[in-house]
Amino acid sequence: MPKVKRNSSAKKRFSLTGTGKVKRKHAFKRHILTKKTTKQKRALTHSGLVHESDMNNVKAMLNL
Repeated sequence: MPKVKRNSSAKKRFSLTGTGKVKRKHAFKRHILTKKTTKQKRALTHSGLVHESDMNNVKAMLNL
């Protein structure tokens, strides 16, 4: 039997919390930041959680 591989892009973008939820980073924080407000950029700094409707797809990519 071959090894089961997890999706390489998903393992770089997502991580698990202690309770089994999937943690992610916010988008839109890489470039073109001059037109965004300081409040918006500060809010995008914090990590968030994957929505429940996407949880099964992400966990399938991570082989969980």
